[in-house]
Amino acid sequence: MSSTPAPGAAEERGETPVPFTADDYRARLDRAAESAADAGLAGVIVAPGPDLVYLTGYQPTAITERLTALVVAPGREPVLVVPTLEAPDAEKAAGAAALTLRDWTDGKDPYAVTAPLLDAGGRFGVSDNAWAMHLLGLQKALPGTSYVSLTEALPMLRGVKDAHELARIAAAGAAADRAYGEILKVRFAGRRETDVAADLAALLLRFGHSQVDFTVVGSGPNGANPHHEAGDRVIERGDMVVLDFGGLKHGYGSDTTRTVHVGEPTDEERRVHDLVREAQQAGFEAVRPGVACQEVDRAARKVITDAGYGEYFIHRTGHGIGVTTHEPPYMIEGEELPIVPGMCFSIEPGVYLPGRFGVRIEDIVTATEDGAGHRFNNTPHEMALVD
Repeated sequence: MSSTPAPGAAEERGETPVPFTADDYRARLDRAAESAADAGLAGVIVAPGPDLVYLTGYQPTAITERLTALVVAPGREPVLVVPTLEAPDAEKAAGAAALTLRDWTDGKDPYAVTAPLLDAGGRFGVSDNAWAMHLLGLQKALPGTSYVSLTEALPMLRGVKDAHELARIAAAGAAADRAYGEILKVRFAGRRETDVAADLAALLLRFGHSQVDFTVVGSGPNGANPHHEAGDRVIERGDMVVLDFGGLKHGYGSDTTRTVHVGEPTDEERRVHDLVREAQQAGFEAVRPGVACQEVDRAARKVITDAGYGEYFIHRTGHGIGVTTHEPPYMIEGEELPIVPGMCFSIEPGVYLPGRFGVRIEDIVTATEDGAGHRFNNTPHEMALVD
């Protein structure tokens, strides 16, 4: 982890996040250049989106067909190419002092401005959300270049968080926990899934989220679909209800899942819920620096498989989280990337019985310097009974 000082109590509560400075962004840009060199790349090309926000603090007010591109290359000053009409906003970005701005005007060729910044025969990492027209334009200007996605080439570009990033994720997690505590007080039976989803969204905003990314409310048989979109189904007594919700607070993500029951559950429903809870705990206990990400998946999956429900656990155990709610690393078989302190990711095993019900329990977790895992979600894992 970074040597950044530990956050204060107010920052941990999410009241006053410490602003990222030009020095913070300069360090991120330097790490990006070093990582590119280590990966055998001539540099990285970053389009508007989460990578650009992370590296510069700049987010265009509108993403259009006009080229905006950050070029980071080892041994060179990072350069942000922007349309002239957007240059004033780019100059105000928190990381602007850590790079050079170069603008281009309508009617001019933006690729003629950008091409000289690139090695004519180099291989570059490109942010995943870059527009194809821009990448093809650069390739036309420099036919000797080649490109690879940043997720493939530099999966951990944003993966290890410093103390102030961890404080923001902690604040987002605490806000999501407060939303869960409040949603348990509302009525479920007789209301549509969309009604409860709207309640969850409003609660996330009430507790400081600036953006709600998802509010999954899967009742009864709909809970057997892990990414069910809340619909018009009326929740009934006797339903298991999967609640999966999250978004961004202070620019960093929350994501938590709890499964509640409307009225008294059956013995089987309790058994499956207890099984998922045991699997989630096993995944958490597998979190240690140096352990491969796949070991978290293996630990959680073994519990469910040994109980005879392996075919009903149909997704990976977890995903990274940061300036987006889904990003590397991924807790899945075959991912041998070692866990390091400061990585943040979900642990969310589930069992989904088609046509009947589903259960999922999810926390956001980080690995710590002392070798233990730390949860950013702390609401009870026991099944809550709602009206």
